[in-house]
Amino acid sequence: MTRLQRIFTSLVILTGVAMQLVTTSVVHAQPEPLTIAAANSLRDAFRKLLPLFEAQHKEITVKVIYGPSQTLRKQIEEGAPVDVYLPSLFEEIDQLEQKHLVLEGTKRSYAATSLVLITATALPAPVRSVQDLHTVPVRRIAIGDPKTSSVGKVALQFLKHSKLDAQLKSQYVYGQHSRAVLDLVANGEAEVGVVYQTDAVGHSNVRILDTASPDSHNPVRYGVATAWTAKNISGAKDFTEFLLSPEVQEQLKQFGFNQSSSDVSLAQRKEVKP
Repeated sequence: MTRLQRIFTSLVILTGVAMQLVTTSVVHAQPEPLTIAAANSLRDAFRKLLPLFEAQHKEITVKVIYGPSQTLRKQIEEGAPVDVYLPSLFEEIDQLEQKHLVLEGTKRSYAATSLVLITATALPAPVRSVQDLHTVPVRRIAIGDPKTSSVGKVALQFLKHSKLDAQLKSQYVYGQHSRAVLDLVANGEAEVGVVYQTDAVGHSNVRILDTASPDSHNPVRYGVATAWTAKNISGAKDFTEFLLSPEVQEQLKQFGFNQSSSDVSLAQRKEVKP
């Protein structure tokens, strides 16, 4: 091998090593994906909101796991790799906080909603209001299972407070989560159902009959917190700030959300005991 060939070969090897180092550096520079555990009732809103967040934060890859709030909480308790927890009931975050399973200072309330009585669009029940449930016969009423869903817990509070639980208990048809309750009503398996306003808005096969009185159940506030298992803490902070931004708050109204009170202690003092 001539001297010139040796020099050329050495340059090729050095170039390859340099490129490998650069490639390795770029790979290591890739940020952690942002894993979000979100309540089922956020699915429709997130179809519109997540692309906005990703457009603003092109360096962040978002992965969303949807499910009942209580189920997601238990998964976080067991160590599931979650960055952001978004239940449909603020007290789910409180339970994690009591066990020191959310990062301090990350718990925020960003939205609220109402509890509503719904019926199918195609075959509506002969009911116009909550009060009608006292006198108009209903064969089946769909509610979330209080053991698995936040909307079920709140619905049961409402029914007990309204003195309807004893009368209608034998007619309950349980859904594991809000989507299941909507399907039971939309498919005619239940004449009426009780869900969050955020679940019913935009669903073409159900319509809202009435809104439950706010004093008949605990406030329905949507919260956000960074889980103890978070790997992308900076991304979680960016997402929380995104939810609280005026632009997103305005967008949330289209999906049945209301502005949430920032006074956590006030909301807690108004809790309704089942």
